[in-house]
Amino acid sequence: MSDAETVIAEAIEREWAIACGESLTGGLVCAQLASVPGCSAVLRGGIVAYQVEVKERALGVTPDVLAHGLVSEQVATALASGARAALGAEIGIGTTGAAGPDPHDGAAPGSAWIAVSLPGASRGPRNCRSTVTAGRSAPRWRQRPSPSPPGP
Repeated sequence: MSDAETVIAEAIEREWAIACGESLTGGLVCAQLASVPGCSAVLRGGIVAYQVEVKERALGVTPDVLAHGLVSEQVATALASGARAALGAEIGIGTTGAAGPDPHDGAAPGSAWIAVSLPGASRGPRNCRSTVTAGRSAPRWRQRPSPSPPGP
C-alpha cells in the first residue's frame, strides 16, 4: 500500500476530510492523494499558494508567521492549518521549501518543511515536520503519482 493509499484509507476509516495547502510541491501532494481510488470520500481539495499574497489571502498566513521565513516550520504549520480552515477539513497538509537551484528566502535549495494539522490538539495543531536537502526536482518527483499499471 502506498503512502497516499494509507492516508486515504485512514481518513475514510475516521471519516476525516483532507485539505492541502501547498507551496513547494505545487499541488503534487493533492494530486498524489487524488490518484487513489475512493479518495473523493475524503479529499476536499488543495490550494497552491506559491506567492506570498496567496498564502495570506487564501490560507490566512499572517505577516508575523511569514517573518519566520517563507521556508519555515511556522509557515508549513500555517499552510496546513489554513487549508483545514479554508476547505473545512479535519486533516490539513502544508508544504513549503526551496526547490532551487538558488536559495529561497535564506533557505538552501532542497530544504523543505511539511506539516500535518490534525483535530484534537489542546494547543493548536499537531505537526509532523521534516527538512531535506536535495536538488530542485527531488521534492517534486517524489510527490508525483505513480503511473497506472499497463492494462491486460
